[in-house]
Amino acid sequence: MVRVMFAIIGGLFSFLLASAAPRVEQNVAATATQYASARDYTNLERSCSKTTVQSSSGIDASLDTCGAYQVSVASLAWVFSGNLGQTPSNIVVNTGTDRVGAYSEIDFNYSQRGQRTGGIRVYQNGLTVLFKLAYLQAASNTAPFPTFTTYPRKLRHLAYEGTFGLFTFNSLASDSPWIFFDPSSSNTFVLSPASDFMVASTVQGTGGSIISGISSQITSLPAGFRHQTLLVMGKGINSTYQTWGQAMTKLQGKVRPANDADPSLKSLGYWTDHGAAYYYKFDSRKGSYEQTLLGVRDNFNQLGLKLGYMHLDSWFYPKGATAAWQNSAAGIYEYVAASALFPNGLKSFQQQLGIPLITHARWIDPSSPYHHIYKMSGKVVIDPLYWNSIGSYLHDAGVSVYEQDWLATEAQAKFNLTDPKAFMDDMARAMSAQRLNMQYCMPLPRHYLQSSLYSNITTIRTSKDIFQQSRWDQFLYGSQLAGALGVWPWSDVFMSTQTNNLLFSTLSAGPVGVGDAIGSLNARNLLLAVRLDGVIVKPDVPLVPLDKTIINDSAGLTHPMVASTSTNFGAITAHYVAGYNRTSDLKLAFSPSALGMTRTAFVYNYFRKAGKIVQPQQTFSDTIANGIAYYIVMPIGPSGAAFLGDNGHYVSLGKKRITALTDNGTITASIAFAARESARIVFGYSPTAPAITATHGQVGTVNYTNSTGLFNVLVMPGIGATATIQIKAH
Repeated sequence: MVRVMFAIIGGLFSFLLASAAPRVEQNVAATATQYASARDYTNLERSCSKTTVQSSSGIDASLDTCGAYQVSVASLAWVFSGNLGQTPSNIVVNTGTDRVGAYSEIDFNYSQRGQRTGGIRVYQNGLTVLFKLAYLQAASNTAPFPTFTTYPRKLRHLAYEGTFGLFTFNSLASDSPWIFFDPSSSNTFVLSPASDFMVASTVQGTGGSIISGISSQITSLPAGFRHQTLLVMGKGINSTYQTWGQAMTKLQGKVRPANDADPSLKSLGYWTDHGAAYYYKFDSRKGSYEQTLLGVRDNFNQLGLKLGYMHLDSWFYPKGATAAWQNSAAGIYEYVAASALFPNGLKSFQQQLGIPLITHARWIDPSSPYHHIYKMSGKVVIDPLYWNSIGSYLHDAGVSVYEQDWLATEAQAKFNLTDPKAFMDDMARAMSAQRLNMQYCMPLPRHYLQSSLYSNITTIRTSKDIFQQSRWDQFLYGSQLAGALGVWPWSDVFMSTQTNNLLFSTLSAGPVGVGDAIGSLNARNLLLAVRLDGVIVKPDVPLVPLDKTIINDSAGLTHPMVASTSTNFGAITAHYVAGYNRTSDLKLAFSPSALGMTRTAFVYNYFRKAGKIVQPQQTFSDTIANGIAYYIVMPIGPSGAAFLGDNGHYVSLGKKRITALTDNGTITASIAFAARESARIVFGYSPTAPAITATHGQVGTVNYTNSTGLFNVLVMPGIGATATIQIKAH
């Protein structure tokens, strides 16, 4: 009886709060108003029986017969609740397993201007909840589910908005995931659509309620329409963020691509986009674009560096009513290589070049004959015949990656329930059928979410054109969103002389590509990032801001950026920490425990060539010199030593160089060599001069410095272009 009385009083209190709350912007308030007006007031006068499901991870979810639903997590002391505004029926509990894992679920029917079904799915592992809504009859797009009138307030939030999906702590864009976090505990929840990304909308309604559904621009929804919303909670901002991203890609069935899944991810590339030397111009000394690009390839070869692929930007196809390649402001007239530039066609040029291509695409120009051949919507084609034709053409021409640009502005379908999805689906299916991967450029937040549907979306641009220091914050926060969703961030083009840009691009675990003019390449710099065969030596995951940095930035503090990434060898994880000042504040700080480390660490300053032993909970602090700082952070294992990897690379323990690493009292490391690499120098920390031997390949004399504890040794490959060494500290 006491529980019944509390339920009645709680329902009445929620209603009074909602009635007294001020109205907000019109397009958002409409749904909340409809929700309030639809409330069944007679529910207040009768008892409400409750159905509850629980997870082993500590989630309680319930729905009562008065329409009130609630999700609570005792370990976080958080409650999320709302009300259907109608009386549910056929309430049942079901169990099962989907791609995310085992679950218990409350399913129910209700009527809201038509029959609907709903569900609250609670996963047994992790603090994850999926909300489901289905329309059994066509109905107006009103009263979305879920609508949370109660949720953890007084939290800070992170979201993404506009072109490139740039991060913001000041607003909550409707097509973005919403990340809320407690700055004192780092407890976090992430709320996002889990379907219908191109038209989904999350908004705040009356009284600050959170409403997840379909954009109010779409006024009605058909029978059979289904929508899902995902709520993920946890301890730690980055940890919860990753859990959300993994759940998203599992739900959609995406196979998350490896960080070497295609030529753009595996090897050093050359780009001709905005900011590159040959963007809408070729070398006049070469006389043509073809000869210029062949000259670029030859320049790499002359320097002993293998080029992995070449990018062709929008200059390569005819545009506008004049069908001219030079028309840099117009859309696609026809998506084929301009005959003025490639007289024998794209396939012939690629065969001369001898490496894969990445090709760029815009929107369709109003003058294009495609308007009379294919089904159009807005400025894009939504006809599978077109996409099949394009995919076949590109595959035949040796293209490995198709880049769709201008997604935030010109390359959009009409905004309705079907066309935006058809545009994205047709593109992805056609490219997949031809074994082509894709890159999104100028994405909106919804395009990041949409990428979770397609296994062949491997890369995405996360910051504005021309990589430079003013883009670094954008890039790192965008990398956080991209990486969570299983797509690799691309920094955009820079020059090989720009070592700081090279460092951050390499640490992203995404593509590394330059745009230097012939004769300007700096091979010595590039070899900090790649092997002689052009293969990138990179971390396992993208470089992203630490939790503490996110908290500081959300408060508007001016502390330096501190971001990290890692290489995971199982029992040993190598960490890489990069920082830079954004104001005159040069004081950088982090602890090994903030990286997830539990053992004593050796923190090696890459630029100063010196290191320091730091306990897990101890704060390591430093002063940034020359605008940037970079550290390799390794646990000191049972051997008493820390292996720091290849001292010729930024990512010294990247798996394309160090293929395996263990420490059971003796450190064992396996090292890969490219063709023509006859030796590499590896290094590390030991309290005393170590004994280093080779079980495969050879090693030279060990060099050891007592004052620093640092050692290095020359390693030469054995059969199979590999070596295995063992390190014992005395």
